[in-house]
Amino acid sequence: MKPLRAVIAAYSAAYAGLPREIWLLAGALLVNRAGTMVLPFLSLYLTRDLELTAADAGLVIGCFGLGSMAGSFIGGWLSDRVDPVRVQQVSLIASGFGFLTFTQLESFAALAGGVLVLAAISDAFRPALMAAVAHRSSPEIRARAFALIRLAANLGMAIGPAAAGLLAVYGWVWIFVGDAVTCWAAAAMLLATIRSDAPVGAADRGQAKGRDGTPWQDLPFLGFMLLLVVLGMAFFQVWSTAPLYLRSFYGLTERSIGLLLALNALIIVLTEMLLIRAVENLDRMRIVGLGAFLVCGGLAILPFGPGWMTAVGFMVVLTVGEMLSMPITNAVVAERAGAGSVGRYMGVYTLAFSTAFVLGPIVGTAIYQAFGPQTLWYGTGAVGVVLAIAFAALSGPLRTRPLR
Repeated sequence: MKPLRAVIAAYSAAYAGLPREIWLLAGALLVNRAGTMVLPFLSLYLTRDLELTAADAGLVIGCFGLGSMAGSFIGGWLSDRVDPVRVQQVSLIASGFGFLTFTQLESFAALAGGVLVLAAISDAFRPALMAAVAHRSSPEIRARAFALIRLAANLGMAIGPAAAGLLAVYGWVWIFVGDAVTCWAAAAMLLATIRSDAPVGAADRGQAKGRDGTPWQDLPFLGFMLLLVVLGMAFFQVWSTAPLYLRSFYGLTERSIGLLLALNALIIVLTEMLLIRAVENLDRMRIVGLGAFLVCGGLAILPFGPGWMTAVGFMVVLTVGEMLSMPITNAVVAERAGAGSVGRYMGVYTLAFSTAFVLGPIVGTAIYQAFGPQTLWYGTGAVGVVLAIAFAALSGPLRTRPLR
């Protein structure tokens, strides 16, 4: 019984002290992400239902990435001028109507333009959410607050594609309806539970003095963002080249690859809060550097297969790296910004990952095809070493502190 009580006490301590509003923001995100139905099946909808070619479908999906980049900037800019909770509400409500409108589009031009606008509207939600978390959490618990947000997102993403698969049986239109309904449900939850009339920064308890100017003139911060683009490009190989390699060289079926990817979400849900609490007294940038090294190192394990043990090892190592890096980078950005510029800083942060989402698959598949997968995996491992050193070197210029 003592080990069980120790485990319960560890989880209680990991979640203790998080404000009510952080839990409400996480709950709304969970509802929203549980409706992530359209994007995972968009290529199938475009090719099977609308009979677009694979190349045209790829271009339409590429427009989603461009719209995401625009939405990251817009959402961050707006969040410094009005309460970011209000930005989230408008984004969610407009996204719901956008998903229903998209079902009426058929031509290539309309689909490409429609998905670009829809992505810009829906992805304005992300920097607004992170700005709201930053404003409503003190520096001491901010990394755990962002970890809770990630936990909610991962739980929702585990539900959404499965629900979409069930709805697709009754017709593609129901996937869009499901996404719209969950957007509206999340907006209703925020409207009913969180006040949005406080001035920006008023709820920010203990915000460290940061920079209220534009993040585009903050050179150490821009260096940090450049490193995050490289880290994101490596991480997004999990969704592009890694499945190709697991199928071709490991002989895994799509179902087995899906289970392996689900392991990532399971580990995050069960252990991320405990891990963040365990390292919160350590230097932030060194922990981020270690996380980047493990993300890239996990991918560098792949050539040592095939075999289930190697495949699981790759995912476990990469996931630990993801847990060490992602929540803490959110906290670093929130602290770097001043109370009046958190939205813009978070907008650039989400823009960095949107850029990585666009570039990662393009660069990864090009190296994979031109030089072979071994070059990609070992090269990614070498990049991890460089990232670990570079992130640690930024600790001084960014003046980061331990999480507590």
